[in-house]
Amino acid sequence: SIAVTKPRPGHADLTGVLKYDRADVRDILERASARDTVARTAVGSFCKQLLALFSIRVMGYIRSIGNVTANLEGLSYEEAFLRAEESPVRTADKHAEAKMIALIEECKKEGNTLGGIFEIVALGLPPGLGTHTQWDRKLDGRLAQALMSIQAIKGVEIGLGFEMARRRGSEVHDEIFFDPNKMVTEGTPRIVPTGFYRGSNNSGGTEGGMTNGAPLVVRVAMKPISTLMSPLQSVDLRSKRPADASVERSDVCAAPAAAVVGESVVAFELARAFFDKFGGDSLREIKRNYQSYLEQIKSY
Repeated sequence: SIAVTKPRPGHADLTGVLKYDRADVRDILERASARDTVARTAVGSFCKQLLALFSIRVMGYIRSIGNVTANLEGLSYEEAFLRAEESPVRTADKHAEAKMIALIEECKKEGNTLGGIFEIVALGLPPGLGTHTQWDRKLDGRLAQALMSIQAIKGVEIGLGFEMARRRGSEVHDEIFFDPNKMVTEGTPRIVPTGFYRGSNNSGGTEGGMTNGAPLVVRVAMKPISTLMSPLQSVDLRSKRPADASVERSDVCAAPAAAVVGESVVAFELARAFFDKFGGDSLREIKRNYQSYLEQIKSY
């Protein structure tokens, strides 16, 4: 086959050939391709099935594509997810969906690409998954690393995320209340009564590297795909002369697909944390460990 010698801006191409001492970009671009997410998505689907046995659900949907943002006001997480499942661009807002599709078609004609932001929500998580004691076992850190490892992901935020840095502490921290009739995960499939609850969920369901019983809410930013049908400027590795970047098969916008990958990645990390805490040698033992923990936290 003909060697690829014109690296694409934004891809692993140039850095990869320099790092691994290769002459053909093909040796880099194939392994750096997002097709490896197929295996992660398959494994994540099994993790979702395992978590479902404990009434934990993981759902993903698009918040924005390019400069078009979905309006999800008034929708529960479940409603947003169910509507997104029926959308070709995985969004719950029909009005925004039409604009997103039109924008994708416009970019396709231009030979351009688009990124987007998707949101992953996990419902029914008990408080206490993860830990504050070791930096590499903090759940929010593990989630961020796993999501950032998906190709083209450039940002991850939990709850209010970066918006927290713009506000005062009194505006972002979720106040704690006690009501013996209140449920920690009110309105979700799993009901974990402890009496403690928070008046808001700005922290996105994690505090101190652990789940706090509120819905886990993670938003993820995906950059536009690096392969443009109207290629950007590059340099030929052999001649060192200016050249158009190589063109490979590519989509215009992969953010909706990335949301599905994100679901699986989050499900995998949540399953790891769940079995770190409740693991056993049989499903019966795991369920027994879990129920014992729920009884323990009810007593506070």
